[in-house]
Amino acid sequence: MNPVFDLSPRLTVLPIVHGSAEFALLVRRHLRRNPCDCLAVPLPPAFAAPVETGVEMLPRVSIVLQPELPGGNTCSMVPVEPSQGVVTAIRQSMEAGVPRAYVDLEVAEYEPYGMVLPDPFALKQVPLERFAAAVLPYVAAPDPYGQRLQRIRRMAYELHRLELDYEHVLCVCSILDWPWLRQAYVSRAPFIESVRPAGMPRLCTVPEEDVFFVLGELPFITHLYEHRRAELLRDETLAMDGVKALLREAGEKWRQQSGSRDWNITTKTLGIILTYARNLTLMDRRLTPDLYHLALAAKQVVSDGYALALIQLARRYPAQCLATELEIIRAGPDACIDAAGQKHAVKNRLQGAPRIWKALALRPPPAPPQRRRWQLRWNPLAQCSYPPEDERIESFQRYVRQQARMLLGDTEARTERFTASMKDGLDIRETMRNWHKRELYVRELPPARGDIEVVVFLFDAVPDPGAYPWRTTWYAEHEGESTLCFFATRFMDNMVGPGIGQALYGGCFFIYPPRPIADVWRDNQLDFARSPAERLVAGALFHSRERYVALVSPFPPPASWRRLARRLQKQFVHIPLQRFSSDTIDRLRRFHVLNGRLVRSYAARFIRDPG
Repeated sequence: MNPVFDLSPRLTVLPIVHGSAEFALLVRRHLRRNPCDCLAVPLPPAFAAPVETGVEMLPRVSIVLQPELPGGNTCSMVPVEPSQGVVTAIRQSMEAGVPRAYVDLEVAEYEPYGMVLPDPFALKQVPLERFAAAVLPYVAAPDPYGQRLQRIRRMAYELHRLELDYEHVLCVCSILDWPWLRQAYVSRAPFIESVRPAGMPRLCTVPEEDVFFVLGELPFITHLYEHRRAELLRDETLAMDGVKALLREAGEKWRQQSGSRDWNITTKTLGIILTYARNLTLMDRRLTPDLYHLALAAKQVVSDGYALALIQLARRYPAQCLATELEIIRAGPDACIDAAGQKHAVKNRLQGAPRIWKALALRPPPAPPQRRRWQLRWNPLAQCSYPPEDERIESFQRYVRQQARMLLGDTEARTERFTASMKDGLDIRETMRNWHKRELYVRELPPARGDIEVVVFLFDAVPDPGAYPWRTTWYAEHEGESTLCFFATRFMDNMVGPGIGQALYGGCFFIYPPRPIADVWRDNQLDFARSPAERLVAGALFHSRERYVALVSPFPPPASWRRLARRLQKQFVHIPLQRFSSDTIDRLRRFHVLNGRLVRSYAARFIRDPG
């Protein structure tokens, strides 16, 4: 016997937080380990038939509405959805054939109540007894003359009656009512009779886009709980695994919607988003992030488009697309609109922690008609780059040029035994190899013979020529820029603003100091090349005035490229692309094309700088 929740040898009260998947799991585990022969449901008897009909329709979400005050526009509501602990208890008892008793008081007008409660995620580490004890000092006592106390006393009376007929009765009730229900049960407090309600409850359903306002958890997470329940899979860690799955699938959804390949939601990016969301959650004194925390983290770490895709995916609940003959009503925060267009205020009888609505400014992607209008207004005689992106990639290619010079010096390094000078430093490897001789070896790095003028970037291991149809050469606007030759995606296919197109590099090379060169893509001398990547590399070798050409690519230069370099008396200095973080490469590959220099004055309003 549990001295905390057992009111008698025949009666157990299980206090829960409504609208919490953690408590729904706790109820399911409790009923499996401690079967009962009667379930006491904290709802009026009039709700029995429609609620149990809705339970039979799960995982499709439905709601039971009961009108209040004849001629009024107010209803009380019972959401029949998987993350409700009461609904889970009814579902389990129906599957096991256990009788249900609806023990709440019938009232003419329901008076809602609630308070901010601790995060149910704490149940992962804290027993229910300690959780309930922590909540107890903060639970306000019901009004001695209020409806809440009358309902609690009626439930206590009904529990006494059930004890006469059953050996083990389980009552699932709100954690806010538990102490006063125990007190009313022990003191056998007087109660009042039920009042005939203004109307009988009816079962309705809501469209998928409105499920978010009915469920206690995110629809995406609730769907995962239902999936694992159906497949008999473990769901103890789904509270966080579901968030990670949401972030990953939102990334794929965003890339499919935008048709761009510029942002890759990597493991590192997910880690940054989760860290950001965790910090926001802790600032609100919670343990699990809500949709606002996740969307804000996605917006700040990645982009507005990714945050919008995440919000849309979080509200997806595929089971709501199942066919039904029920009346479909539109639901919103604390209100609903019936099929006749009548608006009703709604009171949730299984209300969990109160929701706090916050505004989050997001810029949605332009609609296809708007993109089409921008394409038609494009002036083909005006084209320029976006200066912040120029500065970023120029800085990066200067860094790569410096790294290539260092590698070039390493290839000419000599090692000799230490005599009188440390030269350019101790050679640890050679010293350890000859440690038995008790000798030191030093390195000497002679000055490199030559410099690096051209830096080549290839971003795809096997670039698809059809994916990068745009091939051109850009010349420097000033001495701080390089001459740039590249192949990329069509910027006209991805218009992000008026006179602003977005493209993605497949490969490019930079010549610094800048000088004019013949267009690589129209030069007949390079027609032997069989792919855009090979033509780009051949152009870099052909136009380089220095012996060495830096090549940044996912793979070493193949033999055909090396033969071409020897024929042109050039040599590659290869730097693996994997040496740089994928986030850095993703930021560098994306660039914007502006329809003239005038567009630069307002381009920042439409271009999110990820640097």
